[in-house]
Amino acid sequence: MATIGTDILSVKKLLSAGEVVGIPTETVYGLAGNAFNDDAVLKIFSVKNRPQFDPLIVHTDSIAHAATFVRSFPQKAKQLAEAFWPGPLTLLLPKSDAVSDLVTSGLSTVAVRIPNHPLTLELLACLDFPLAAPSANPFGYISPTSAQHVENQLGKKIPYILDGGESTVGIESTIVGFEGEDAVVYRLGGIAVEAIERIIGPVQTVSHSTSNPKAPGMLKSHYSPRKPLFINHLPEILQQYSPSKIGSLTFNHLVDSIPAENQRVLSPTADYPEAAKHLFAYMRQLDSLPIDVIYAELLPDKDLGRAINDRIRRAAVREV
Repeated sequence: MATIGTDILSVKKLLSAGEVVGIPTETVYGLAGNAFNDDAVLKIFSVKNRPQFDPLIVHTDSIAHAATFVRSFPQKAKQLAEAFWPGPLTLLLPKSDAVSDLVTSGLSTVAVRIPNHPLTLELLACLDFPLAAPSANPFGYISPTSAQHVENQLGKKIPYILDGGESTVGIESTIVGFEGEDAVVYRLGGIAVEAIERIIGPVQTVSHSTSNPKAPGMLKSHYSPRKPLFINHLPEILQQYSPSKIGSLTFNHLVDSIPAENQRVLSPTADYPEAAKHLFAYMRQLDSLPIDVIYAELLPDKDLGRAINDRIRRAAVREV
């Protein structure tokens, strides 16, 4: 089983030797390896059972370090980096030859971010390479927001999990790329589109892809619990299942027909950051209950509600 701890020196030694480890970020926990070591990158794909056509995000600790493995840094990208780094923003930038095609799945751009977590920033500052790090979960399952989540799923496959407590944002980073002068949001995430537009003006938003994604995390089916999750089908679900066998995931209220112990309310005060922080943890809790199906409601489609809805839709079996 993996060791869970805060020994950065041990983690540095493991990473330098080509191992992969669990690391905390403010979004979710990552499965990290040396981004400049192809064997380590392949190990990430293997441990996660992640298809190699799905590119990885590269994590570093400064804009100066990011500039060493990208060919250019567009003006709008610099504006966003200065506004939101360290933080839950990933930028798609033209990659240099230092970054392997394995990391980018053959794309000419690399996804780059500076995570806002003190332990991981300290780790990154003492490494002479950046870290490739997708979420530390089996591919397609709910993303982890604690060291214990990582241990439960990947503990037999990795040597160490750096424990940074519970993730404070709770959903993945927002990914922004550029087509000419235009900024494009390829993945909704921990920074709302409205916040991005306040910095650089209007942006386009691209929906997810079923194959050959242009950025990490764009696959249509993702973040899924083991139990089937349905959106907007409560009357139909109640006809097929006993209320005691139904779980519910809602924004700010309880559902009358389902036992309270089977329900998770993301934010009783309708606070979007609180809802985002709880999303994956509550999905895991529901998935562990003795129920047969999960009913979920979408949030108002604004602010971080857009990103939360994106994750719920991709976890769902069906939606009206």
